[in-house]
Amino acid sequence: MPSPRLFVRIPGERIGVLVGPEGRVKKYIEKKLMVNLQVESDAGGVTIFVSEQASDPSTLFTAKNVVSAIGRGFSPDQAFRLIRNDDEIFDYIDLRVVFGRSESDMRRMKGRIIGSNGKTRRLIEELSESSMVIYGHTIGIIGSFEQVDIARNAIQMILNGSQHITVYKFLQRKRSDMKKQKLILWENTKDLK
Repeated sequence: MPSPRLFVRIPGERIGVLVGPEGRVKKYIEKKLMVNLQVESDAGGVTIFVSEQASDPSTLFTAKNVVSAIGRGFSPDQAFRLIRNDDEIFDYIDLRVVFGRSESDMRRMKGRIIGSNGKTRRLIEELSESSMVIYGHTIGIIGSFEQVDIARNAIQMILNGSQHITVYKFLQRKRSDMKKQKLILWENTKDLK
């Protein structure tokens, strides 16, 4: 029976980042997740196989997310958060789905999401506690499910034409909600001791 596999296509200019100097990034992914990566340098295709030593075939999906995150502009260190923390997820928004092939609309919206001197992007990251990369026609996000959801909703608000101040207020409210949840969780675990 053939081993489970997945195929991911990433931009050609990101293949070097995925492989890393002397193949270190690729080797790290393969070792940590017990997968094998077959990289097609010319086409940007990556086939991910579960290695024979792997006890958990779900690592295939983690490897797919790590490869996709690197392909969407994240540094290997940022993408490795997906390996180090089971609660972290990768998600992205494809602006071509929202705007079709209109380069001017995508450029304008990327500018709104980045904001003046990167302010909006920085605030989305800080207040949602996620990491975000704007690369090509996509916006990638890494964080917990809740963090990614908050960042995605803030980006969607901007794409729908909301004013920045409205988005900042939304983010402040969600940040406050997350802090309250953490405090309640901390209080509950303190009572168990």
